[in-house]
Amino acid sequence: MSADAPTRPADPEELTPPAPPAPPTSAVQVGVARRRAVGPAVLLRRLIGVREEVLAWVPQERSRYTWYGAIVLNTALLGGASMVLAITTVRGELPLAAALGIGAIWLWVVLALDSWLVSSTHGVPARGTVRALLPRLFLSVLLGLAIAEPLLFQIFDKEIRQEITVGNEKDVDALRSSLVSCNPPDGSPTDGRRECDGHRLGLAGAPAELARQVTQNAERIKERQAQVEAINKTLSDKMAAEQRECDRKKWIYRNGVADVTETCERAREDTSAYRASSQVQKHETELTQLIDEGRELTAKAAGAGDMYRPALAKAIEDRTRLHAESLDSDGLLTRAHALAAVAWSDWYAGFVAVLLHLLLLVVDAMPVLAKLMSGPTSYDRVLAGSLEADRGRHADELAVLRACAAFDHEARRHAAEQEASHRMAEAAHHYGLRRSERAAAFESELTARANRLRAH
Repeated sequence: MSADAPTRPADPEELTPPAPPAPPTSAVQVGVARRRAVGPAVLLRRLIGVREEVLAWVPQERSRYTWYGAIVLNTALLGGASMVLAITTVRGELPLAAALGIGAIWLWVVLALDSWLVSSTHGVPARGTVRALLPRLFLSVLLGLAIAEPLLFQIFDKEIRQEITVGNEKDVDALRSSLVSCNPPDGSPTDGRRECDGHRLGLAGAPAELARQVTQNAERIKERQAQVEAINKTLSDKMAAEQRECDRKKWIYRNGVADVTETCERAREDTSAYRASSQVQKHETELTQLIDEGRELTAKAAGAGDMYRPALAKAIEDRTRLHAESLDSDGLLTRAHALAAVAWSDWYAGFVAVLLHLLLLVVDAMPVLAKLMSGPTSYDRVLAGSLEADRGRHADELAVLRACAAFDHEARRHAAEQEASHRMAEAAHHYGLRRSERAAAFESELTARANRLRAH
């Protein structure tokens, strides 16, 4: 190999592995193959990642993989329909176009996931089939559960709606019963009953409350009357003492003028001070007000029952109506709980629900189950061989690239060694020339000095 023209490796992007040789076909078969390249069967096989140039080696497998692609497409269509049903059930106010758009997105998600699950199993060797398919089967089951539930909701729609209606009616009846029990017609307090927490209406004008207010008012009247009577009695006693001390018989003459005694004046001052401090007029006014309030409360209590009972009935009815309106009848969790109640209401209903669950799960997981049941096919073996050949060719190309790189490195190393040797020889030559020049100069200098010495 010349050092001036070292071998250069080819660009890796320019090295493309040669395509595997096509199987021998006649002109008629070539025409049929070209027509099939754009047919629906080819599109179905493309969904699951089938390579037509590899499948051409085993044409008997075309039907199998065509139906395999149809299974994947059917699962995606089933998933899209299931999502549309779920959306229209949970969000009935959404327009149909929005529900169809969401269903189309879910269809694409299911189709992409199933296509990946299936295409990733092609070419798997027989010894690794089960280990490779188990994680995919688990993902497929999860996807099947998401697809199966909305379909089950539609299958058991009549029973679910009946269960939700009956459950809501029981809930409303239980609330009405609690309200009636915790709010007696006479308005008796239920503070000591813990089950009544949150069920007390607290309506004003209850007969029991009015009767309690009448009793309290009567007690206050009695207390105030006793207080006023005690004040009046004390005041009467003080006024009587004042009259006795101020009687004309006890007057005295001062400077010829008749006047009351100092005892009379003190009695008058004592009477006036007690009248002011006892506030007898204020207590008498309050007593009058309490008596008037008592009459009003007594009148209200007499007709309270006729007014309170209709108001209580209306309040209970309004409370139960608002509760009934707040109950969910189309929510996803509500329907799920209703489906569970329907499924486990008796053994046969549970058997049917489990059977339908399993059936839908099997249908949804069929792409992976079909691969698991069929095992490696002739296409898988041909594809595995093709992949192995591609890996071999790739390894060969890498070996060629490494050899070319090694050759190029060796050529560059040899060129560098030659260049270093040339430069070393050139440096030695220049050094020799400079040494000769220095020796000649030295000899010339010696000769010049010798001449000068001889001249002297």
